[in-house]
Amino acid sequence: MHAPLSAADPEVAALVQGETERQHDTLRMIASENYVSRAVLAATGSVLTNKYSEGYPGKRYYEGQRFIDPIEELAIARAKAVFGVEHANVQPYSGSPANLAVYMALAKPGDTVMGMALPMGGHLTHGWSVSATGAWFRAVQYTVRKEDGRIDFDEVRDIALRERPRLIFAGGTAIPRTIDFPRFAEIAREAGAVLVADIAHIAGLIAGGAHPSPVGHAEVISTTTHKTLRGPRGAMLMCDERHAKAIDKAVFPGLQGGPHNHTTAGIAVALGEASKPDFKVYAHQIVANAKSLATALLEHGFDLVSGGTDNHLILLDLTGKGIGGKPAARALDRAGIETNYNTVPYDTRKPFDPSGVRLGTAALTTRGLTESQMPQVASWISRAVDAALKDDEPALTTIAGEVRELLSTYPMPGRH
Repeated sequence: MHAPLSAADPEVAALVQGETERQHDTLRMIASENYVSRAVLAATGSVLTNKYSEGYPGKRYYEGQRFIDPIEELAIARAKAVFGVEHANVQPYSGSPANLAVYMALAKPGDTVMGMALPMGGHLTHGWSVSATGAWFRAVQYTVRKEDGRIDFDEVRDIALRERPRLIFAGGTAIPRTIDFPRFAEIAREAGAVLVADIAHIAGLIAGGAHPSPVGHAEVISTTTHKTLRGPRGAMLMCDERHAKAIDKAVFPGLQGGPHNHTTAGIAVALGEASKPDFKVYAHQIVANAKSLATALLEHGFDLVSGGTDNHLILLDLTGKGIGGKPAARALDRAGIETNYNTVPYDTRKPFDPSGVRLGTAALTTRGLTESQMPQVASWISRAVDAALKDDEPALTTIAGEVRELLSTYPMPGRH
């Protein structure tokens, strides 16, 4: 795969090869990461990257679209089939621009919008102050309960009825529990708001039937196409027909020019894979692995936000371990376990040096690991945190070697 790159630019090729081996040799547990298939890699690395295609199928501003239009139409049809939606737009470059398109389509600058507060597990683009969505709109946030880390729907309803937001976002970036879309929809209807479901993290679980779907509850659905969906780095917007024209107009020409056709093809391939029976097995295995890992981590004395997980994501609160999330995540990385430090609800530490570490099981499930390996993964995490507390680098090196030995028997998609 890398032969032409090696010949043309050995310096970049060496870095790509190094990253390939790093991905092979480590437990990749960042909740937003995964491995794509060779087919998805082939599509995203194809000559489709050469082509400009401003507009939509049948309504382009450039000629030469006789193969591009069918590719985008195929991606749209597959998205509609996999998720059971009336309309899909596969052109957004990534999740944040996709969410911004929702604002452009359905709200005006200065309108009130509502989302989960970032420190509670929400996303920057749900109206947080440092985001354009917080600067251009009047944002109000809901939280989770201190005692159990769950969404307080009484609070959500009270805020919604008091503030009357134009949009309510359900979803986020560090939510380990099932999102109650029907409850959100009930509140949105009562408040006269449009419900937007951001399913970026759980799209693959929804496609595989391992998490309830927002279809029929949320008028607009936003998602990335990587993470649990196992596609390329891109995004989609899905909605009912009533909002289709506004959504499409917001994406193009509102926010973007030509779509990235190689990404569109990769999305089509990934959605084709998501329609197969084995993807359902995969989605349910992600959740089974996460639940098994959560149980094992609890046995090692870790505090888990909300006490566990219903999906692919686990959020560790390391306050009781006497270590911050950043030094713990860095030690885990040296031990061959890739995670990210993360705020936890009501965190007393700063966002760049928070109390938590976020874990996910999507990528290791793609590698073929099952519940039987999760106690070992939890043991490695516990040993690595203990080693970080003791500044024991040899222990971290030992763990990294054990991780490599385990993963050597689990092929990495796209490596060869």
